[in-house]
Amino acid sequence: MNPLSFVVPLDVAAALAQIRAEGARFIAGGTNLVDLMKERVMLPRRLVDINHLALDTIEVEADGGLSLGALARNAATAYHPLVLERYPLLSAAILAGASPQIRNMATNGGNLLQRTRCHYFYDVGVPCNKREPGSGCPAIGGLSRQHAILGASVACIATHPSDMCVALAALEAVVHVASQSGERSIAFADLHRLPGDQPHVDTSVAPDELITRIVLPPADRFAGHSVYLKLRERASYAFALVSVAVMLDIGDDGVIREARLALGGVAHKPWRVPEAEALLQGAAPDAGRFAACAARLLAGAQGQGGNDFKIVMASRAIVRALAMAVAGTRSNTAQAGNVPGSALAARGAA
Repeated sequence: MNPLSFVVPLDVAAALAQIRAEGARFIAGGTNLVDLMKERVMLPRRLVDINHLALDTIEVEADGGLSLGALARNAATAYHPLVLERYPLLSAAILAGASPQIRNMATNGGNLLQRTRCHYFYDVGVPCNKREPGSGCPAIGGLSRQHAILGASVACIATHPSDMCVALAALEAVVHVASQSGERSIAFADLHRLPGDQPHVDTSVAPDELITRIVLPPADRFAGHSVYLKLRERASYAFALVSVAVMLDIGDDGVIREARLALGGVAHKPWRVPEAEALLQGAAPDAGRFAACAARLLAGAQGQGGNDFKIVMASRAIVRALAMAVAGTRSNTAQAGNVPGSALAARGAA
């Protein structure tokens, strides 16, 4: 047994006071933390239930952007009329993740903070630098099919599991957090960390901070040409081998005015390379240009043997996702986010 206390604060100030207790953790939907507790990967001494806090609203910002409450459920967010209309990329990414039951429970803030699904991390019978710094990374030289090809280190090759976060990276969201010291905002690019020599530190959110909302800047110009393409072992309830979020702003002359791309399933955080996106700016859609963008986005990619296929898969997926985005959001919705990776590999990830 792992004895713990359970408290239910009714406002943000009370929650922030409770989280300062040693071994305290926030809990909302519990879709990740409860699993980690069952496997004894995380053993909090106090659970601070934040479900009663007024942080579940979705509302328009003064500049035309959208504020997503940290406690709004993933399903409510994906099906919200304004998300569907203005940010179809986000809706597609959320609906590509987990199962309907989990999406009904999982919160937006919790999705951002979920931890890796690396099987070595979940197995307390083996060493893991994310659980116990300095103990080693058995995934290196071990079973690495699901692991990183970009941004990894000698300490960790785990990947970030979220689909929602890949879309938020492309959307350049801003995360707002609060603590007893005050409030601050974090650019999404700075939220998640590469492992380096501290793989146990997943994000830049401090232990005593609470995510309150996620703000999306206006993105109407991308709504007609966006896609979330997820390649996985099976068509439902599986984490990405590779995923690609693409947003294109295409002018009436067919020229790409701006492009944003983010990859999932390949690194410890959603992966973006502005120089790769710049290769598309001011150009007409072209397979050769798409391939050059993919090469720049994947520069430095390195497999571990068992995941070498991801490099080729990711390259072809980027080209495919770009072509789908050019065709238009409506035409690609039915097929994006529903491609089993094994089937894709069988036909050459074409």
